Amino acid sequence: MAVGSGVSGADAAAGRKASRAAATPDRARYDVALRSDADGSHWTGRERVSFRNASDRPLREVYLRLWGNGEDRCGTPDAPSPVVVSGVAGGTPRGLSVGCTALRIALPKPLARGERASVAFDVSVTVPGRNARFGREGAFRFLGNALPVLAVHDAKGWHLDPYVALGESFYALASDFRVRLDHPSALKVPATGRTRTLPGGPGRTLTVSVANRVRDFAWAAGPFRTATQTTRGGVRVKSYWAPDTPAAGVRLTRTEAAAAIDRFGGEFGRYPYGEIDLVMTSQFGGGMEYPGLVLLGTTEEGNAVVHEVAHQWWYGIVGNDEYGSPWLDESFAQYANARFYGWETRDCWSEVSWPDDDAALTASMAYWSRHRGEYHLVYTAGPCALADLERTLGADTMARLLKKYAHDHWYGVSTTADFKKAAQSMTDKDLRPFWKTHRIR
Repeated sequence: MAVGSGVSGADAAAGRKASRAAATPDRARYDVALRSDADGSHWTGRERVSFRNASDRPLREVYLRLWGNGEDRCGTPDAPSPVVVSGVAGGTPRGLSVGCTALRIALPKPLARGERASVAFDVSVTVPGRNARFGREGAFRFLGNALPVLAVHDAKGWHLDPYVALGESFYALASDFRVRLDHPSALKVPATGRTRTLPGGPGRTLTVSVANRVRDFAWAAGPFRTATQTTRGGVRVKSYWAPDTPAAGVRLTRTEAAAAIDRFGGEFGRYPYGEIDLVMTSQFGGGMEYPGLVLLGTTEEGNAVVHEVAHQWWYGIVGNDEYGSPWLDESFAQYANARFYGWETRDCWSEVSWPDDDAALTASMAYWSRHRGEYHLVYTAGPCALADLERTLGADTMARLLKKYAHDHWYGVSTTADFKKAAQSMTDKDLRPFWKTHRIR
């Protein structure tokens, strides 16, 4: 027996490999100041992001993801890309790629492990004419994925996946945001984080937001009606809705959101951000989640608010590569949604139909983009598989598993392998047949 640290050579080698492959750049802080035009369609200003190199390997470059260009790509001479970055300081821009959604910035010198650096740039954001997560509906503007954010480098290299409109391509590490939005006072501006308003120039207001340990920052703008309530668990729920949104749907949304935020806080771990904003209009297609803010198309029967609130944990707090493993957020959020409403799931797996033998619940968006008609399986087969796992483990064990799993990956990044390992640790049953049957690979 060796005497000393007690760490084997294999363990030490594994530790070195993990250190080299650590997700980086991390511990980022974004400081942003933007000013809007008269109706919130155009925003300009300056953004600065500081970051650390978490990897043993020197960091020689960073990439900004300009996800707002995903639909329009590089634009045309008459209609340029919606998101434009210029005036870069702290590095040298080396050109746009991946349909103008990735900007490489070479750093002035290699950044060693543990060292920090920053880049700053001017940013111009023009809201597109479509009704979408980055788009508009009547007098209302939605600015989801509009703010440039850092790409992630890990064991697989730089994640520079293409934009997909079918689902999400987004993969980001938890970061801190300080954002100041200068806008006409007639506009209400819900935003990620804890917000407060201050007087601006004549006829203008500053909406100032502080958001810690979040993966993205989104906001909206328009002549919203508003209401605020606090849940029994102490979370502030701020509702914003267009005047033509059905009143019954608004009331139901506010009730269900408050119940869901407290229930999921008990099941997965207390919601840490203090505030969540619900943005409702009558024509928005479905729902879209961002940290501390959700966009919701609302009818008299309500909307997808419970599913979107569940995303605050599954993608927001417990992160994942949404392009590489969309089931880890969508299936988990829909499983939580099914439990909230008490849906019957006992025989739902028998109703699942797969397009081919190679299809897997754990497929990436590259696969689902080629099989668009089958993407619903992430929302149908996924929660069925998790419900079956609950029956396999037992309800109490499944509850302990999810709470521990969330705790172990709080503000971090999870993988399918992590979840399978966590589940197996909760039981003496060999779960390999379960994973095979349910196409969790």
